[in-house]
Amino acid sequence: MKAAMMNVTTVLSIQKSDKNYRVERPTQTGFSSPATHYNEPRIDLNSALVVNASSTFFIRVSDDAFQDFEILENDVLIIDKSLVPKNNQIVMAIEDDTFQVVRIDERNTSQIILWGVITHIIKSVL
Repeated sequence: MKAAMMNVTTVLSIQKSDKNYRVERPTQTGFSSPATHYNEPRIDLNSALVVNASSTFFIRVSDDAFQDFEILENDVLIIDKSLVPKNNQIVMAIEDDTFQVVRIDERNTSQIILWGVITHIIKSVL
C-alpha cells in the first residue's frame, strides 16, 4: 500500500446549487436564429460530479506530497465519505492527525482509518 502525508486543514462541506440552469423553450416563429446554440444550459459541476452532497467534500492539495498518485499542489480532490472503497481505488485516510492518500489493495492486510473515497481529481492546466 502506497501512502503519502499532508497536514490536516479546514474542510468545508458543499451544497448543491438550487439555481435552475434549464433553457426555456423558444417562443419565436419562423426560422431560428443562428445564435441559438448560445442558449445551451450551463454545466453545474456540483450536480455533475457530486452524488451525495451531504457526505461530499472538496479538498485543495497544499503541496506535492501525493505526486506518486499524480496529485499535485492546487489540485482539488472530491471525496465522498458515504462510499465503500473497492479494490484499486484511491482513498483519503487519517494517520497521526494527517491526511494520507492510499490505494486500496486487496493483498495488503494493514488497517487504515478511512476518511473517504476520492471520486474525482480536478487539475489546473495553467
